[in-house]
This record gives sequence, C-alpha cells and structure tokens, in this order.
Amino acid sequence: MHAQAAATPHQSGTVKSATADALTLTTAAGQDYTVALPATAKILVVAPGGTAASATAGTPADVAVGDKAIVIGSATDTGNSLTATKMYLMKSAAIAQSHAAVDAAWAQGSGGIVKSVDIVSGKVVISSGMKTITVSTTPSTIFRHYSSGSVSFADAKVCGIGDIKVGDQLRVRGTKSMDGLTVAADEMVAGTFHNYSGLLTAVDATAGTVTLKDLATKKVVTVSLTSGSDLRRIPAMLAQRLAASMKGTAANAQAASATAQRPGGAGRAGADLSSMLARLPAEKVSGLKTGEAVMIVASSEASDPNKSTAVTLVVGVDAILTAAPEGDTTLSPWSIGGAPGGEGGGR
Repeated sequence: MHAQAAATPHQSGTVKSATADALTLTTAAGQDYTVALPATAKILVVAPGGTAASATAGTPADVAVGDKAIVIGSATDTGNSLTATKMYLMKSAAIAQSHAAVDAAWAQGSGGIVKSVDIVSGKVVISSGMKTITVSTTPSTIFRHYSSGSVSFADAKVCGIGDIKVGDQLRVRGTKSMDGLTVAADEMVAGTFHNYSGLLTAVDATAGTVTLKDLATKKVVTVSLTSGSDLRRIPAMLAQRLAASMKGTAANAQAASATAQRPGGAGRAGADLSSMLARLPAEKVSGLKTGEAVMIVASSEASDPNKSTAVTLVVGVDAILTAAPEGDTTLSPWSIGGAPGGEGGGR
C-alpha cells in the first residue's frame, strides 16, 4: 500500500510587502508568511469573480501591497516560509473597482418590508414608503438571508425564495421599471429585523447595551451594541427638516386616503434617513446619554429571540419621533448608498 502524498504547502492572504523576488503574505488570521519568488515561479493575474482558466500571465513586478494572493509553495517548504511555484494574484485596484460596481448596483436597487412571497410565480411584493414594489425572480436570482444575531452582510447565507418571510426587511439589486414599481432581481438579501424607537432610559458602556421603552410596542427593550453595530448621530437641524418633510407627506397622504397617512409619512422619513446614513457623523457608545431619542434596527439571536443586537442605531431623532409619536418609523438596516452590510449596517 502506497503512503499518501503530503499536500503541497499553500497559503492565501493579503500582500503586506513586496520586492522584486519576494513578498510577505498576511493571512486572514493575521499570520505572516515570507514568500520567495524565484524566476521559475508562475504568476497568474485573476480578475475579481474570475477563474483560474481566465487568468492572464503576470510577473513579480505586478505584485503590490494590498493585493490578494494564493501562493502554492514547494514540497520542501516548512514553517512560515514558502518558495512559490505558482501564485494567483488579484489586484487591489481591480477589487476596489469591482466593489464600487457592486455598491452602485445595490444603490440603484430597491428595498422595503416584505408583504407577500409567491414561491410558484417567483414574485416578492415589498412595501417601500408609500410605494408597493413587485420583485420578479428567475432561477438565476441569488437569494441571501442574514444569519440570526448577525450584523454582518458577510454572514448572510445563500438560501431560496421560500426562506424569505413576510415582515422581513429586504434589499434587491436588479433592473427597475421606469416607474420603479417592478424590479427584475439579480440578487436579494433579506433579514428578520426589529425596529425600535424611543428615549434611552439606560446606557451601559461597559456591558455595551442600551435600554429604551419602544414607542410602538410600549415594551422596555435592551439592545446589545457590538463592534459591528453602526452608530450615527443626526444633526438637530437635519432631523427637523426630515420631520417637516414627514409631516408634509403625511398631510398629503391623508388628503388622498385616510389609511395612507401613517405608513406614508413614517416610511418616507425612515427611507430618507437610511439613504443618508453613511454620511451622518459616527457616534460611540460612550457618547450616548439617557433621555436621548434613538431609532434602532436590531437582529435577534436564534437561541433567545428576546436578545437583540443593534445593526444600526441613530441618535438625535427627537424631532422625527415627535412627528411620529406612535413609533411609526421604519429604518432600513442597510445604507441605501452602498451594498447591504457595507455598509451602514450590517452590508
């Protein structure tokens, strides 16, 4: 019986430094590897999303700090040193350009609260402010759903249309109709989130939690804040302008239909605030004070639905909540200006 051959040493990571014949590679775990690049090493440049088959030939001169690389070493390599026989290289500039294109695609998409899901027809209907949008899907549409308790888009799992539930918050990228009321989806991501709004009754910076009495449910809730939570403070004058716009929208909706008043005004305020989220000043837990008004989007933990982790928290929304005293506000967990989770929130 033949002994099984040992796997060829290999590592992947980010180029930390580079010279004409060597580089330092830092793995996702933070471990540094010294990589020798002999003249015989084969360097292949791969475009983001591309495959090895589509790679083009490169040279050591193509290697730059910040690039992503997969290094195939030599059979005799040991420890933290590799002698490259082959290296797949993805240029940082190409990665940035690809990310920008994806961000733009998401920004041009739509988002809202899921009203219905028709698995047979592949259609998902969402409510976005005063609009009802029908999202059409195909077998090639990519579906993702945030993991329970997660605030990171990177943790969203590929799923099927049957995993999208009524009440979920959803973002979609695809081709919109001229009136914006239908979208042919290329990709969508949904999450089961809670929206809370009210005055802070307690702030525990050490434990990383805030407590408030939610205006909508009248219940006292405690929400955890993590390094992945996006905390923002809205300037008072901007909050007042949004509140004024919100009151105007509600008045117009009331004139058109008595049933449209509350979702119209509140939904528009939440959408407007979400769209500017990434441009608002960042805040720290230590900067939050009891008595301040907040709007929070939170994700629940599967093991304990009563435990919530903030995806997004916006403080300084006193004027907005005064305009919606019943808590009729829906803040998106994603910055509309970027890819979900990239974003503000939980991309």
